[in-house]
Amino acid sequence: MARTSGGSELPEGTLPGGKMEVAVAIGTDPAITFSAIVPAPPDVEEYLIAGFLREKPVELVKCETVDLEVPAGTEIVLEGHVHLDELRSEGPFGDHTGFYSLEDLYPVFHVSCITHRKDPIYATTIVGKPPMEDGWMGKAVERIFLPLIRLTIPELVDINLPIEGVFHNLIIVSIRKSYPGQARKVMNAIWSLGQAMFTKCIIVVDEDVNVQDVGEVTLKVLNHIDPERDIQFMLGPVDSLDHASRLPNYGSKMGIDATRKWSAEGFSRPWPDEILMDEKTKALVDKKWKELGLE
Repeated sequence: MARTSGGSELPEGTLPGGKMEVAVAIGTDPAITFSAIVPAPPDVEEYLIAGFLREKPVELVKCETVDLEVPAGTEIVLEGHVHLDELRSEGPFGDHTGFYSLEDLYPVFHVSCITHRKDPIYATTIVGKPPMEDGWMGKAVERIFLPLIRLTIPELVDINLPIEGVFHNLIIVSIRKSYPGQARKVMNAIWSLGQAMFTKCIIVVDEDVNVQDVGEVTLKVLNHIDPERDIQFMLGPVDSLDHASRLPNYGSKMGIDATRKWSAEGFSRPWPDEILMDEKTKALVDKKWKELGLE
């Protein structure tokens, strides 16, 4: 931590007078770019994640005018500083939500130096109504972090962050249900996981539902829920880009328990069997298509 002359603590990299040095690296190794957006815990260094994905350390080099380091292979580096008490209005800008983010106050970046490679490539992604390029980064988060989420929620079978849910608006999870109320326990566990706290809607289904098949999920959810009984609401932090929340960064969330209900959960009616075709019948029907010239 840096300290002012009065002894009060300031964020790392902050100079006396409330000036913070900043370096912006544009055009890095894809693993480094991806690591910069992952929902890692605050005390986990992004370079550590990048090194894990690359299977080798990230080489860093010292900046020219600020006491910071950036990845050695960066295409373009912007060096400078911000004053913590200097804000200016900017926006609106098109965002990954498919809407324009609202105008707001943000820190001013004073550039002191620009360095770049010969004939540098300006790496960027196009955002807008999904699916867009950044959506696939969200799907990568889904796949890469599933094993880590299972360390906290071992009953988790699979998860789906639909691209149309823009990362934080919808997560569909399947679980191995072994006790009553488990779906609600899983919802609260997800809301307690770092940036997963921003998830607006969570749908929990049984392990035999393919969460990657939205059609199957829709069929099972709408057949399995009694809305008043199976939908719960809670208040908490929401994404800064959620323009529908009652207050900036604070609003409500919804969890849907679409698992089969047990008598131990107060459900006394019989649960019907699902209409399923056995493999022998499927093979017979497939054979008939060709025989009838319909293939």
